[in-house]
Amino acid sequence: MTESPLLNVSFSNQSENESNSTFCPDLDNWWEIVYYLVPKCIDTICVIGMLGNLFVLFVYSLHKAPLKIAEIYLVNLAVADLIFLICLPFWAENIRNKYNWPFGNFLCRAASTSIHLNMYTSIYLLVAVSLDRYFTFVHTLTHRRIRSKTTARGICLLTWIFGILLSIPTFKFRTVKHLPEWNISACVLEFPTPSWQTGIRLVFNTVGFLLPSTAIIFLNLCTIRSLQEHTREQRVFRTKSCKDHKDTKATRLISLVILIFLLCWTPYHLVVFLDILFRMEVIKGCFWENFLNFGEQFSSTLAITNSCINPIVYVFAGKYFRQKAVEVFSQFFCRADFLSQTSFQEKTSYFNLFPVRSSSTS
Repeated sequence: MTESPLLNVSFSNQSENESNSTFCPDLDNWWEIVYYLVPKCIDTICVIGMLGNLFVLFVYSLHKAPLKIAEIYLVNLAVADLIFLICLPFWAENIRNKYNWPFGNFLCRAASTSIHLNMYTSIYLLVAVSLDRYFTFVHTLTHRRIRSKTTARGICLLTWIFGILLSIPTFKFRTVKHLPEWNISACVLEFPTPSWQTGIRLVFNTVGFLLPSTAIIFLNLCTIRSLQEHTREQRVFRTKSCKDHKDTKATRLISLVILIFLLCWTPYHLVVFLDILFRMEVIKGCFWENFLNFGEQFSSTLAITNSCINPIVYVFAGKYFRQKAVEVFSQFFCRADFLSQTSFQEKTSYFNLFPVRSSSTS
């Protein structure tokens, strides 16, 4: 089975599955489409995502006001996504090169570890953002005692440490291995035993997706329900305020967060789970082998787009970020106008043969 930049694929049991694929049809033409299309999609995602996340960091770093609690999470999310996107061009070139890894053993380990670090870090930062919104809108009185910038920074630090610990197996077992059956040197995960492979993939499926996604969905649905109940109460008493409008916009934003998150990540982790069943020989045959091979490529590409969309969903749709962006760029434009006016006055005074008389002397 070939490998995407996300999936923990090992070739240790490739020979066991060869018997299942002996009479499978030749799909070289379909693989040529993968080699051509997937790298282009990854390159496009990298360019858009890096520009978006760099813009986020640019605005937050240059704005004079200190970061708010929610913005601390968003900055860490942008950093995690940026690390992820920086490493993806190596995998795009790897796929374009038909999975023949050309960058050496160190970059094989470093790029793979960075990608998995982002996966765990970003998804648990989304949990932290969802939890922050939950306390803000649902437990309005309680959140004032537990929400603080120190707590937010501590949660971010623990999230990074947690992501690093879960990425250690990737760094340890990643290696460049020559595969004579395909005549390539691939960047693969080579585990000591098949049980290691199954265990790591189950951890990846549960800890990397099932548990955090359940928490994200639960917290956001509770937040939406609380906002809707508040809206109904306001309608009963026929009172409307600016806060009601903000709550409605927050409800729409949270709904969009849930929808995009599920659309990006659910297909990929479903493929991961089916691949576990295939390697355990619970499901067999050419259909499942080909489905998993091609499904892995396109579902992982779809999952990658979440890092590209994150700046749009979490930041660009926010009113306060737009205000900060306008204030940052207005500072630059004001300085540019001031410098241009100053330089123009200096030039005119230099080229004037006679001094300009003041209005008092005329």
